[in-house]
Amino acid sequence: MYHNNTICGISTAPGVGGIAVIRVSGAGAIAVVEQLFVPKTAERRLCAQKSHTLRFGHIANGKETVDEVLVSVFRAPHSFTGEETVEIACHGSHYIQQRILQLLLASGARMAEAGEFTRRAFLNGKLDLAQAEAVADLITAKSEAEHKVAMQQLRGGFSEELQQLRDRLLSFASLLELELDFSEEDVEFADRAQFNALLQEMQAVIRRLIRSFSLGNAIKNGVPVAIVGHTNVGKSTLLNALLNEDRALVSDIHGTTRDTIEDCIQLHGVLFRFIDTAGLRHTDETIEQLGIARTYEKLRQATLVLLLLDATRPETFSAIEEIRAQLNDTQQLIVAVNKVDLAACDIHSIPSPIYISAKNRQGMEALVEVLANHVNLSPISADETVVTNLRHYEALQRTQEALVRAAQGFANNTPGDLVAQEVREALHHLGSITGAISTDEILSTIFGKFCIGK
Repeated sequence: MYHNNTICGISTAPGVGGIAVIRVSGAGAIAVVEQLFVPKTAERRLCAQKSHTLRFGHIANGKETVDEVLVSVFRAPHSFTGEETVEIACHGSHYIQQRILQLLLASGARMAEAGEFTRRAFLNGKLDLAQAEAVADLITAKSEAEHKVAMQQLRGGFSEELQQLRDRLLSFASLLELELDFSEEDVEFADRAQFNALLQEMQAVIRRLIRSFSLGNAIKNGVPVAIVGHTNVGKSTLLNALLNEDRALVSDIHGTTRDTIEDCIQLHGVLFRFIDTAGLRHTDETIEQLGIARTYEKLRQATLVLLLLDATRPETFSAIEEIRAQLNDTQQLIVAVNKVDLAACDIHSIPSPIYISAKNRQGMEALVEVLANHVNLSPISADETVVTNLRHYEALQRTQEALVRAAQGFANNTPGDLVAQEVREALHHLGSITGAISTDEILSTIFGKFCIGK
């Protein structure tokens, strides 16, 4: 990339709308736009305009008037990118947007690459790398919980926590490195007890952040809920009731659902990903057997397992122990008894179930409440750091491994240069999260996923 170029791009969503915003950034941004902008008050030139002010006028090319626009001016370093920036708010016509871009390119700007505005903000010190990634998460947030996590990271809470740890570790690392310079004199500059205490404290913090990823990943991609049970207990009807649409085919014929059907909906500010599965029963039909095998596969991947029983068929109650035997320690089981309006057996013999009629939407509010309560959002409510980014998660794991090796080295009286190497590795992985240590390859991978106007 040529970071001194003036770049331009459409920052609003693709398509036709009332307003579109075209962003221009770089040392010559104001001069480029001024060639095209005709202010309503002629004596008020754009180059004389103060930062963070608006000017009304129109974009013109000779005698051609393209559109009436509002132009915002942001002077360096007080802009999103840290550079001289102009934002043109025009009407949302696709033709108008493209025509203004054409004129900007002819006036000396070039098209921005994917994520280049945010990348420049990072390179100019307006954001660290974790905050820059939070911009993308904020744009794509699909639920209240995901929005809260992205905002917390964008405000720098995660970065600040990591930076404090890294600064403390860096000070001890410097003392260790100093000891290596005086190795022949057998002196110690780093207090071993304090250093060991710091390593233990850092491991505890990193472990908490690593554990938070299970919640963060669920919030970002949807909490996976597998709806399981015997055939014809009403799993597809329940999915349709939860989604408020006819998403799954409903039939009285056993074995109708032969593959998994997935869809997402936000409940109480959390995105849930519901998975309707093939009904459990003994069958000789090959296709249905494959569907049942996929049911168990999805069951093992789910965070919550919603077991549906049929109040009119006591034999379906046997699925409770069958499903419970398939769960691991991290999965939670929710038992719901369906068709209670048609109950023909003792439905009260099941401990702590939820009674519903998916067809009549009876008990659905109670079910939604139970689902929401099974997701522990207390870390978000307490404004704690929740890791949602896989790159951050992997870097934290590598940091933890290096810290463990460093602590073991101290315990085993390993030579100082080897311990120092482990500390350097921990510092490297921590720094890679915020961009204190980065490479062009990492930056290209991250910002290449952004849209052009961001």
